[in-house]
Amino acid sequence: MNHSNEPAALADPQQLCPVLTLRKATEEGALLVDVRERSEVAELAFDVPGIVNIPLSEFEQRFAELPRERELILVCAGGQRSLKAAYYLIYQGYARVANMKDGLAKWLRKGFPVKGGMASGIAPAAATGCCTPNSTVSEGCCGSNTAAEGGGKPVSGSCCGGAGV
Repeated sequence: MNHSNEPAALADPQQLCPVLTLRKATEEGALLVDVRERSEVAELAFDVPGIVNIPLSEFEQRFAELPRERELILVCAGGQRSLKAAYYLIYQGYARVANMKDGLAKWLRKGFPVKGGMASGIAPAAATGCCTPNSTVSEGCCGSNTAAEGGGKPVSGSCCGGAGV
C-alpha cells in the first residue's frame, strides 16, 4: 500500500521489434495503432491490414475508440510518440499495450511493407538478419542471444522476444 502522496508507478509497456510487431498483427490479432499525424500517414504508411490511425494530437479525445480486450501495439516514426501514447493507455487502465521500438524508421530499414513514397529518406535495407519476418534468434538475430535449445525460436529478452533492438 502506498502511504505517500506520490502516485503509484506505471508499468512499462513492452518494447517490440518490427518482426514481432508484424507477427502479432498478422498472426495473433494484435491491433496496430499509428499515432503519427494524418499528413505523415498520407505520405508513407505501414502496410498492415486493420491498422488504426489516431494522431497523438487527438489521442486524449479518441483513445476510448481502442478496444480494451485486444492487444494494442503503438507505432510512430521513431518510437517516441508511440511510447508516450502507450504510457497514456496504461495510465487509463489498458493492460495489453506495447510499443514498437524505433518505429517506422526501423520498419523501413528491415524492408517491411509500406504504402506510399520514400519521402522520409530512409531506404529499406536488404531483408536479412535480425528482425526479418522469418528470422530466428539461432540465426544470429539480436547479438549473442542465441537459442541453443528450442529449435531457434525467439527467446525472451532478445529483439524478437520482447526486449527490442
